[in-house]
Amino acid sequence: MADQNVPPRRPRDDRGWDAQQHPSSGGYQDLTASAPYGYDTPHPQQGGYPAQADPRTSYHFTGQPDPAPRGPQWVGPEGLGRPAPARTAGAGLPNLDDGDEPGRGVGRRKALVALGGTAAVVAGGAALAMTPQVRGLFGGDAAAGDATGTTVTDGTAARPSGQQPSTVRTYTEQNESYMGSRAGEALKKNAPAGGRTFSGPAAAAAETKVTVKTVLAKDPVLHLARRATFGPTPQLLADIKRQGIDGWIRAQFEPDKIEPSRAELKLADLPTQKLSVQQLRDQRDQLNERGAQPEREMVDATVARQIWSKRQLFEVMVDFWNDFLHVAAEFDGGEVYRSSFDRDVVRAHALGSYPEMLVAANKHPALLLYLNQNDSRADAVNENLARENLELYSVGVDGGYTEKDVRQAALLQTGRGVEDGKYIFRADRHYVGKVKILGFTHANNTKDPKKADAAIDAYIAYIALHPSTARYVAQSLATRFVSDTPPKSLVDRLAKTYTANKGMIKPVLMTLFSSSEFWAAVGQKVRRPMEYLVATYRALGVSPEASPKHDNGDNKRTPFARGLRQVSDKMRELGQFPMGQPTPDGYPDVYIAWTSAGTMVNGWNEAGELIAGYRTQFTYVKPEKLVAKPPATAGAYVDALALRLVGQKLTAREKNLILGVADVSATAKVDATFNGAITAVARAILASPQHHLR
Repeated sequence: MADQNVPPRRPRDDRGWDAQQHPSSGGYQDLTASAPYGYDTPHPQQGGYPAQADPRTSYHFTGQPDPAPRGPQWVGPEGLGRPAPARTAGAGLPNLDDGDEPGRGVGRRKALVALGGTAAVVAGGAALAMTPQVRGLFGGDAAAGDATGTTVTDGTAARPSGQQPSTVRTYTEQNESYMGSRAGEALKKNAPAGGRTFSGPAAAAAETKVTVKTVLAKDPVLHLARRATFGPTPQLLADIKRQGIDGWIRAQFEPDKIEPSRAELKLADLPTQKLSVQQLRDQRDQLNERGAQPEREMVDATVARQIWSKRQLFEVMVDFWNDFLHVAAEFDGGEVYRSSFDRDVVRAHALGSYPEMLVAANKHPALLLYLNQNDSRADAVNENLARENLELYSVGVDGGYTEKDVRQAALLQTGRGVEDGKYIFRADRHYVGKVKILGFTHANNTKDPKKADAAIDAYIAYIALHPSTARYVAQSLATRFVSDTPPKSLVDRLAKTYTANKGMIKPVLMTLFSSSEFWAAVGQKVRRPMEYLVATYRALGVSPEASPKHDNGDNKRTPFARGLRQVSDKMRELGQFPMGQPTPDGYPDVYIAWTSAGTMVNGWNEAGELIAGYRTQFTYVKPEKLVAKPPATAGAYVDALALRLVGQKLTAREKNLILGVADVSATAKVDATFNGAITAVARAILASPQHHLR
């Protein structure tokens, strides 16, 4: 039986998009912009830093990440680390817009580097290999038959049939592979161990003592805001205090009852997001002529929701599932099908049932095309979807399945495909014969579409509720919300809740938020590049309305649409954007995977641009207005500005570094503009570990 296992790429026979996929970097051939990043008018502090290289241009299968780029010191849970090692000659950082002037006590660039820490904090263009799921080609023909038999019909010398995949591969589960490093071992020593579940989140917060070393304030409201949202804002913190921790979480569990934000109402400015799959197919010529890119508008809409939606926990879970049950935004067919997958699969079930989500995903054209299921038939089986259903979307690489299980699952799933833009079951392509996958057994003795389709659904539901899946989902959620090395005690309790509630997500999250491990893990997560950028927009109170000084000219897109494209383009430079990983494993969620000094500095530069309000497609709070009543002395002003931007005061050392940025003492008299240095001071605060830590 011939295999046709290839990376997730497919012929263009059912794309429905004839023109070049990306006619321009702006997506709508925006030729009015005067700078690559889309400024409406050039300004002297534009920066000019180069785009970072794509971190996925080179892959390896060693099981360990490449050595982290040498650079500034790491800002981890304990704050500032050891002095930075010497950098390799010629590997300098991108230029900041305010260099170290002669005679200045503490140069701005040096202060930012000292505050921001090492390349190990934030992702970047030179990021580590991401353990892609690139498959080899397996040749040879074999007659179809009983898939439960002993005949070897798959495998290679490096990956024999019937063996546990994790024992014959050169990598393990993605996050775990990074944490096997020396830096990962150091993190484990500072992680909280053991714990218990309380009657509710508020009780857990009140009874849990934070014992880990961290520079973050041990404030449960601030901790919840950092973990359950894309970043604290003054309004968010006020809402949590007003509603109480339990009340706020209950409200977030009902996102449909939360009013849309102004930005969400403005998503009508992204016209392709309102179109169905059929409409996108029917209008492909007109959309091509306009240079419209529905898959990029979907990314832009996701960015808008992350920054401005009041349904923050829901958006965090959407992002979680987009990494767990990952379908890249940009693949051949993504422009037609990916928006529907986002709406009808991920968002429809993000706080609901994971088994229902996985069943729905396996009947959605986006997943079927992304992983080549449309090409699989009984006499030429493609294993891609069957393999990822086990390795990535359910039990995990260490979940107990074998290569024989992958082959039998692939045989069972034959017949599923896409035709005329819709899911279809092709009985003539379906393999008939008994299958046994893990503990699932089925006669699979008919090509009747309804019965054969139901058998596949039963298998997908089975693996979604498998004990290994319960643990894999629990481990992933604990890694997302608690720490890069979540305690086994918590993972065990989350898995038990998942199983007891048949894969419903809200009970699992409630167990997590009611655990002492969650509330004890202050400072145990580092923001990835996308999260850092979104948190910066939120901290600065950027508004989705265009600035009064904005001139949109005769551009076809609205200022809001253009601004969102600029944000998502910046995320691309930083190495992470919504649904951006091209391979099915999604982005890793441990800090060791994101190590680039260049990206860190690029993020700081972007913070400076936002503080100065140069992106006129949005409206910004003037930096001298961030604090309502600025204190008259520099030290007190830094304290007040830190409370406004990161929710807490900085350490004495960090405060002194920031005062050095302005070249003033703590007792010096300053005005609302910090004697002209307010932009530099605010940016330095946003380079602090208090803003980098999630």
